[in-house]
Amino acid sequence: MRVLFAGSPIIAVPSLLSILNIKGIELAGVLTNPDTPKGRHGTPVQTEVSEAAEKLNIVILKPEKLDAGAREQVAALKPDLLVSFAYGRLFGPKFLALFPLGGINIHPSLLPKYRGPSPLQAAILNRDSETGITIQMLAEEMDSGDILAAEKLQLTNKETADSLSGIAAEKAALMLPETLKKIADGTAQRKPQDPSLAEYCSLIKKEDGIIDWKKSAAEIEAKIRAFTPWPLCRTFHNGRELLILKADVYKPESEKTQSSPGLVLGTDKQYGILIQTGDGILAAAELQYQQKKALFWRDFLNGARDFPGSQL
Repeated sequence: MRVLFAGSPIIAVPSLLSILNIKGIELAGVLTNPDTPKGRHGTPVQTEVSEAAEKLNIVILKPEKLDAGAREQVAALKPDLLVSFAYGRLFGPKFLALFPLGGINIHPSLLPKYRGPSPLQAAILNRDSETGITIQMLAEEMDSGDILAAEKLQLTNKETADSLSGIAAEKAALMLPETLKKIADGTAQRKPQDPSLAEYCSLIKKEDGIIDWKKSAAEIEAKIRAFTPWPLCRTFHNGRELLILKADVYKPESEKTQSSPGLVLGTDKQYGILIQTGDGILAAAELQYQQKKALFWRDFLNGARDFPGSQL
């Protein structure tokens, strides 16, 4: 069985590599997004999947669009099955028709929960106790295809989107080979999703990272973790953009106040800088002014002595 792997970010790399040593499975090539200009000089940077494939001399396709030209390139590789993980684009019926065995998609949630582009962040934002990995058939409606395999991941409510992405990447890479073997020998079982249970997550934008101090400390702390490493959570101090990179919910029972949300109350030697929220106190441990270095809270205060008592 010949497989075309479609993926772009680093979360997909372990799954790509896991295909290489499966008996009876041949990697026909990799489909990934085009190189993106980055930095001051606009230097083209390839995706992490492209970088991994290049090192292994795997055929790489980087079409701007999945049009007739792209379909011709894919057809020339004679793939039987499409395997997609975080490719970043939708596959139309003409494209999927190139694969005699159809296509499968790896999705980092327990479908039908968190269909959409940000399932890891959604699980953290909602402070879920578990999430998971689902391998499903590609279907016309996003993330709605029959489920081939699913496994749970327990959450500690300390994960960031970055750390959880790494955990999900490794779990998916362990699940994929068995699923591909079952598809190849015709023993894969398909379980339809219950559409009445479907929940959706949306594309995250940079402006979503602005902190609303009227929210609870628990909500803000979860948002900081969910938006690490991007877009990061930000507030404003004396007109300057300020990133809150690491924080925790401040729990001592003695600290009860009716101060206005966003007021910097002071410090705690163990927890950090204390900031009033709409419900509870947030303890900020790492902060960064725009275009400055990220600093541990004590070091930050050395350069911002007017911070305690200020209103964010």
